[in-house]
Amino acid sequence: MAKILYVEDNDDNVYMLTARLRRRGFEVIVASDGEQGIALACAEAPALILMDLGLPILNGWEASRRLKAAPETRSIPIIALSAHAMASDRETAIAAGCDDFDSKPIEFGRLLDKIRALLPEATPL
Repeated sequence: MAKILYVEDNDDNVYMLTARLRRRGFEVIVASDGEQGIALACAEAPALILMDLGLPILNGWEASRRLKAAPETRSIPIIALSAHAMASDRETAIAAGCDDFDSKPIEFGRLLDKIRALLPEATPL
């Protein structure tokens, strides 16, 4: 079972997406801000990180930069999530080290395809 770290400060989004991912066989751990996300990524070594970009304390762009700069977390794929769907938001997320980008509201099938592309051997169906 692949472990996913979901870094998100909106409780409704957390409830909806974690429930759907768990039904698909993923183990999901949750952090509510960027600092907590970095700490959990180091402690839990998830297979993949879903990173909201508009986070309190430490935003998702900076948290992603720090994760990709650290030897122990740099190989963990990160999918940036944002309610802003402009091309520049995607480019900024990729420049910060994110491996992919998806817009909110989440279209679950599309997100699942992106997860499968980054974790082909560890992805339950």
